[in-house]
Amino acid sequence: MTTTLFKGGRVLDPASGTDAVMDVLVEGQRIARIGKDLPASEAEVIDASGLIVAPGLIDPHVHLREPGQEHKETIQTGSQAAVAGGFTTVCCMPNTAPTLDTPEIVRFIYDQARTAMCRVFPVAAGTVGRQGERMTEIQLLAKAGAVGISDDGDVIASAGVMKSVFTATGAAGLVFMQHCQEPTLTRGASMHAGGISTKLGLTGWPRIAEEIIIERDIRLLSVAPCRYHVQHLSCAGSIEIIRIARANGLPVTAEASPHHLLLTDEACLGYDTSAKMNPPLREQSDLEAIRKGVADGIITILATDHAPHTPDEKALPFSDAPFGIIGLETALAGYAKALIDTGHIDWLKLVELMTINPAKLCNLDRSHRGDDGLGELREGGLADITLIDPAHSWTVTESDLEGLSRNTPFLGTEFNARTVLTMVGGQTQHSRLNASASS
Repeated sequence: MTTTLFKGGRVLDPASGTDAVMDVLVEGQRIARIGKDLPASEAEVIDASGLIVAPGLIDPHVHLREPGQEHKETIQTGSQAAVAGGFTTVCCMPNTAPTLDTPEIVRFIYDQARTAMCRVFPVAAGTVGRQGERMTEIQLLAKAGAVGISDDGDVIASAGVMKSVFTATGAAGLVFMQHCQEPTLTRGASMHAGGISTKLGLTGWPRIAEEIIIERDIRLLSVAPCRYHVQHLSCAGSIEIIRIARANGLPVTAEASPHHLLLTDEACLGYDTSAKMNPPLREQSDLEAIRKGVADGIITILATDHAPHTPDEKALPFSDAPFGIIGLETALAGYAKALIDTGHIDWLKLVELMTINPAKLCNLDRSHRGDDGLGELREGGLADITLIDPAHSWTVTESDLEGLSRNTPFLGTEFNARTVLTMVGGQTQHSRLNASASS
């Protein structure tokens, strides 16, 4: 049996409120002990002094492109990118080809994930083919192992269909993850509607296209109870809508992505398609409101929306290029830069937003999976561990990107924190502990 001792690290476990310098002993696939001055015995000792020992990071919103678009990413290459960024678990979206809308394709994802470097769980579609017209067999999808329901990439525009999907999703005990984009308000749009889009001569994407869907859905929840999650929130008005809903006790959550916490629509100047994403980058006031929404507890989850595309696709004219950027390898560093370096939250809160909160969202926590529950560090629990250096200065280069695609506006960006080791089920899947302290 392989044993590993993380010695003298700052152990952060938001699920239990732990924030203390301790040791963590791993035996086989599980955490054997957590405490001070644990004996090394036969264990491999990892000096964690000055480092953060956290539960394995969980990303509830990634695009792994398999099946059907393996030239952009696969479950295997996406898992390589994940562990490079400190993620031990990812949940993949259903906008694949074919759509992840049947129990057979859900099982296909699990079959492919058997050789992945991290844990992979599928989020299944709410409508057949993500066409927004006919509801999928949500109970059967849940039974096959879907951890959430979403038509991500598109909104379910019909209120009647949405009501039925909410009802079925709630009955299945799953969460519905909404891509909030009113289609008639965004037709032909490729970036935020504002001064920059006018300057570039591009069709603008108004904030109300996001806000109106959230408002509609919150009204529907009163007649079709369901846990409701807003994906990749992008504008200040949306936060206020969600704030009111949460104050009224509705089961509404929201996530923020690194790019909406760090960049504005000015990144699109020069028709830079690496900054073209859905929803679009907005203005500084929106960025600041999203950061404050995280600090205030309105936004409770951080998710990358990792969306790989090929260089040829991103080389198309701005209005024709696909939406999306990759994010797994740089997310933790980006969140630290946007939220910790600016004083909005501390490390314990950041780890909470990236571990136990997404675990609960997708029914991956201990209350649903027993001893195999994810998102926390505890004796007897699975040894999914992320080691973080909170003072690791580095600049992003293409060599740091371990997935198939390179579409990111963060190349050349300097960050001040980095994951340095990723352990999944007691096995070290990625480590840069022997690398230079800066790169």
